[in-house]
Amino acid sequence: MSVVRSHRYSVADADREEFLARRSSLIATVREGHPGLTHAVLIQLEDGTYTDTWHWASAEQMGAAFGALPTFAQAPLTMALTKDATALNGQVVDER
Repeated sequence: MSVVRSHRYSVADADREEFLARRSSLIATVREGHPGLTHAVLIQLEDGTYTDTWHWASAEQMGAAFGALPTFAQAPLTMALTKDATALNGQVVDER
């Protein structure tokens, strides 16, 4: 079964476009070395916060990518535009 890493955070309206550009660059860079990232979904909730869920083919592939996180220069640049960030890992048990 696939696994996910779900983030929740806020992004200032003035930073939104820059954040989206940085996030896109980060995802592309992660996929270059870690093709187990199958898709990433960003949702803006009605309270203005975002959920950002990254789907991985396996826990091992997700773990390898997060172990390499210090090599992704885009990661701190992207997250610098967020505040009140939280993250949780989980396993997909039903997907339709």
